[in-house]
Amino acid sequence: MVGRQVTGKRFGVLEMARVGQVAAERARGFGMRIHYHNRRRLPSAVEKGAVHDSLDGLRSVSDVLSLHRPASPRNDGIINARTLALLPDRVIVVNTARGALIDEDALVRALRSGKLFAAGLDVFRTEPGGNPLLASLPNVFLLPHIGSATEETRDAIGFRALDCLDAFLPRVSRQTAWPDCRTAARITAAIRRLP
Repeated sequence: MVGRQVTGKRFGVLEMARVGQVAAERARGFGMRIHYHNRRRLPSAVEKGAVHDSLDGLRSVSDVLSLHRPASPRNDGIINARTLALLPDRVIVVNTARGALIDEDALVRALRSGKLFAAGLDVFRTEPGGNPLLASLPNVFLLPHIGSATEETRDAIGFRALDCLDAFLPRVSRQTAWPDCRTAARITAAIRRLP
């Protein structure tokens, strides 16, 4: 029942887009030093003193590594045995992004060996249900993909979706009054590309 104090520790953010920036802001409240990796460096006003590192550099300076990358073939298993070995000993890994980012077998081995102090996971490769091996470890905190489950957050998600539809649908209505399957597919694809 002994944890690790985070004050003064290094908070690594893998992909500091909108959600990663919010996570960094929370970590600043605990007096943590922020390091991040993006494909492109952010403007200094957005960085707010955070240090932009290479991907391997971020892994070597993170006491807590928080994942915020999207799922893609390029990012599949980006946290694996090799990358876990690059982390400092007794690091904490947090994944609230996508389960596909982590090789869960490698994560289990690192947690069992003591290489990692702990993991906080809101997403898993297999959903629903997660990985029973992770659930059996005392140094893993699991949530069933409910990290955003507050009334305010869910309302904000719904209103953002409506705003996106409002921004997009006037253009669609000019194209056709009765969307056919091809138009519906284009609408769906366009909505998925919206920020």
